[in-house]
Amino acid sequence: MNNVVVPAPAATIKHDIANIALAEKGKKRILWADHDMPVLANIRERWEREKPLLGLRMAACLHVTAETANLVRTLKAGGADLLLVASNPLSTQDDVAASLVKDFSIGVAAIHGEKPPTYYKHVAMALDHRPHVTMDDGADLVTAMTFISLDWLNKFDPEKQKPVRDWAEKFTPEQRKTLFNDLIGSMEETTTGVIRLRAMEKKGFLKFPVIAVNDAETKHFFDNRYGTGQSTIDGIIRATNTLIAGRKIVVAGYGWCGKGVSLRARGLGAQVIVTEVNSVRALEAAMDGFAVMSMADAAKVGDVFITVTGNMHIIRREHFLVMKDGAMVCNSGHFDIEIDLVALNKETELYTPNVRPEVEEFRLKSGKRIYVIGAGRLVNLAAAEGHPASVMDMSFATQALATEYCVKERGKLAAKVHEVPRFIEEFVSNTKLASMGITIDTMTSEQVDYVNEWEHGT
Repeated sequence: MNNVVVPAPAATIKHDIANIALAEKGKKRILWADHDMPVLANIRERWEREKPLLGLRMAACLHVTAETANLVRTLKAGGADLLLVASNPLSTQDDVAASLVKDFSIGVAAIHGEKPPTYYKHVAMALDHRPHVTMDDGADLVTAMTFISLDWLNKFDPEKQKPVRDWAEKFTPEQRKTLFNDLIGSMEETTTGVIRLRAMEKKGFLKFPVIAVNDAETKHFFDNRYGTGQSTIDGIIRATNTLIAGRKIVVAGYGWCGKGVSLRARGLGAQVIVTEVNSVRALEAAMDGFAVMSMADAAKVGDVFITVTGNMHIIRREHFLVMKDGAMVCNSGHFDIEIDLVALNKETELYTPNVRPEVEEFRLKSGKRIYVIGAGRLVNLAAAEGHPASVMDMSFATQALATEYCVKERGKLAAKVHEVPRFIEEFVSNTKLASMGITIDTMTSEQVDYVNEWEHGT
């Protein structure tokens, strides 16, 4: 783990980044995060010896943060030839990207604030890498490969899909045919991505195995709940410097992310309102002590709105029109379509960007002002630094070990969405507990027998 690595000259590493001169700052950030990621460091130390990914090309479309940097360092330690691209234009930390290239000799194509043409160029670079294994935050690489290989483009409105069409048509028919030839499998780490992949599987379009890392307990119990909860509130406070105590905060969605955001907001003194379409989750939120109502009703009383659903147009025109003057709106779901910004723009008489960093003001025709934080993209990454390293330690350790498992099982896994094997989750949780100095009980042989048999009776 402490071996000295002599980086290759940056000019020899495939990259498209903002500024290589930012590398020194990025390296400090990466190593600071590494101190709080002991499980991943444990895996990296073993992989440096065993090289389980040796000879494999990997493409990863992830949030380019300090925590992700330590994941890709681990993949490289395992022998992978990796190219990292951004899954979100506002989550890239340019200094981290620079350090990965200069200090760790890892290929990166990611620039903070990149526009769609640059995004598609970077995705194309990832596919041109001819990966054996892919990693996704939101199924971007998988869906991109499907667009190309299955030639879906003719099924879509030409104008709406023009950026995708322009990009995909750069690939020759021969490239499209061979795109899956070397592919072993893919890892998916987001709720949104898993939803997409299960839909692809159901319709028969998933052509290779995918491991649903997001569905692992060592991921969503902690990353989604505690990571999203803390970092979302962090992003809102950094962007607006608003006092949370006493505010009516509307949380749209009560999945694991919504639970985390609601708990953290309440912990800071907010009056939390939850909106849901799932009756069981709505009932759970009510019994957890939160007010539950429709968005139509919540829009009239909320001060701050946070969407965490993974769906589109959760906050729409009719909601903007009844909001208070000065209402703040943000999203902590994967894609910016949770907030209907097109509708908001149509109702806007005067738009003012950067009233504060990462805050835009929309003055409606009625005179009311609506503030959008982080351009409707992931507020915890657009306006803050994303999840703390300690919680990403578990997520990325699970991600790394799922990759090793997928490679070991090459050719044996069906073309569908697979759960993370239980032995991986047990290793990650036990190693994390040990790093925290926590010991737990183990069952006696009598107890093991009791829970595995039926003859004991009452």
